[in-house]
Amino acid sequence: MCKESATADDVHAAMPRTVVGSAADPIALEPVDDVVVTTLVDNVYDALLTGDNTITRAPFTAGTTQAPQFEPGFTNVGLMAEHGFSALVTVRRGDTTTSVLFDTGLSPDAMVTNADRLGLDLSGVHAVVVSHGHFDHAGGLAGLAGRRGTRSLPMVVHPLVWTRRRLARPGGGFDDLPTLSKRALTGEGFDVIERRQPSLLVGGSILLTGEVDRTTDFEHGMPPAHQHWTGTTWEPDPLVLDDQALVVNVRGQGLVIVTGCGHAGAVNIVRHAQRLTGISRLHALLGGLHLNGAYFAPSIGPTVRALTEMAPGLLVPGHCTGWRAQHALAAALPDQWVQSSSGTRYRLSAA
Repeated sequence: MCKESATADDVHAAMPRTVVGSAADPIALEPVDDVVVTTLVDNVYDALLTGDNTITRAPFTAGTTQAPQFEPGFTNVGLMAEHGFSALVTVRRGDTTTSVLFDTGLSPDAMVTNADRLGLDLSGVHAVVVSHGHFDHAGGLAGLAGRRGTRSLPMVVHPLVWTRRRLARPGGGFDDLPTLSKRALTGEGFDVIERRQPSLLVGGSILLTGEVDRTTDFEHGMPPAHQHWTGTTWEPDPLVLDDQALVVNVRGQGLVIVTGCGHAGAVNIVRHAQRLTGISRLHALLGGLHLNGAYFAPSIGPTVRALTEMAPGLLVPGHCTGWRAQHALAAALPDQWVQSSSGTRYRLSAA
């Protein structure tokens, strides 16, 4: 049974293996005919961004609200942006379409508000995946529970998602981070499924990586100020072992990978997904790459070089990627890089 906070034994048991080369026995990830990734919440909302035949931006007037300062008594509103991430991932195989919610943003309201303004019905979601326990990826669970009532909804997490964490302030003192409660979530109707290992969802067409092997020499994880409670003491928590990503295999195109924060490192995540599946082609990478701030600056160059060699067809860094990394990635991959924005839909289809 999972405890509300992780012990030192839990952390030791969860230490990732160092694996090189191709998977000896790859996971059979069923190819899909179509995957649509809709960014419900991101740090940015830009109503003037344009799309193309595969990218659909949110309408400039996504909704309205009362405003007596205007003649009709109302004004147009766009979508909400906040320091968090949430994506609706919809896969199609033949005539069967299934949706999974990957992370839920920071606040209880942003994800469900944006879904409403986009005309998306979250009641049809088949499962929720929480990429890791940081609150800016799980805050919208409250809003989702309020919409769905107590009807059982599978929620896949790593067992360490309940870990207590805090940040040490530079000048002294600490900021405790909100910690997910398994008891509260099960009481709200979520059917919590804990997995350290990779998981297959939706008839084997969506893969969750489980713990990601750390194989690069430049992706070091979080700084020492990021700490976790071991059960007896606070210790640095560089690895955020509960971090996992979502992977889809688009028929004839390759892997589509969605990350929450990418604490394991973007390159580690892609290589791990390639080893798990035996599929080398990276078709698209979307989500947070966590390269923001001075501590991560040395990792930007080698990350950009490695991703350039992987040559994805689409690259949509968001959330915690940071402006320096965004600029470097846009310069290195100008035809693949796309500005992320709340409410954007990316459709990736079979060849």
